[in-house]
Amino acid sequence: MIQFAEGTIGPNAYKMLFGGGLFSDISRHPNIAVTKWGITSTAAGAYGFLYRVWIEISGQLKLPNFTPASQDRAAIEMIRRKNALNDVLAGRIELAIYKCRKIWASFPGAGYGQNERALTELLTFYLKAGGTLVRS
Repeated sequence: MIQFAEGTIGPNAYKMLFGGGLFSDISRHPNIAVTKWGITSTAAGAYGFLYRVWIEISGQLKLPNFTPASQDRAAIEMIRRKNALNDVLAGRIELAIYKCRKIWASFPGAGYGQNERALTELLTFYLKAGGTLVRS
């Protein structure tokens, strides 16, 4: 659902740059600043990690590279840090989205001036992907 929201879903999700371009070296975060739609960002990978965020979180988790497994671990850790992991595990996705809205600019209420997805759109995608919801 996060990849859907961020526009990175698909076979190249883990090699996606902000704006839709691709990078090839997954040994490290590419740290490529891309300007698109009047916004400059170093966001990369399936979850749109900013370079500065990746350096901090990968250092704390001792992640050796920018592979899909490392990106997934980092995304889960970011959700945990927002006290939303238990909500995800319990199916309280609406509450988890709210708690994580400042991590992902595409989440409703993020407030970064980027294209925010509607909550109903995210929940519909989550259900179609096989998730279950418990209303918070």
